Amino acid sequence: MKLITAVIKPFKLDDVREALSDIGVAGITVTEVKGFGRQKGHTELYRGAEYVVDFLPKAKIEAAVSDEIVEQALEAITKAANTDKIGDGKIFVTQLEQVIRIRTGETGNEAI
Repeated sequence: MKLITAVIKPFKLDDVREALSDIGVAGITVTEVKGFGRQKGHTELYRGAEYVVDFLPKAKIEAAVSDEIVEQALEAITKAANTDKIGDGKIFVTQLEQVIRIRTGETGNEAI
């Protein structure tokens, strides 16, 4: 089992959710976050004064998936979140030791 964490542009969230749902990902967790990567934020003009916006709004998606659909999930996220512009985001994949469904006590892939 793997935990896929994707940090994407917020307006691409619905596209990514639909793409993951289409391949059978049962659930995701979404968090509104702020951050920056190589672009280091940007400057904006407000009432004639220029100021730097260091942290840009992003959406962080977390999905626990079985090993069999990891590649499909990565491809789905990559295609759905891509705008071909700087700041599209990153995807991180980590190993899950154990998953337990609290209500039923199911473990492993059955709990996903």
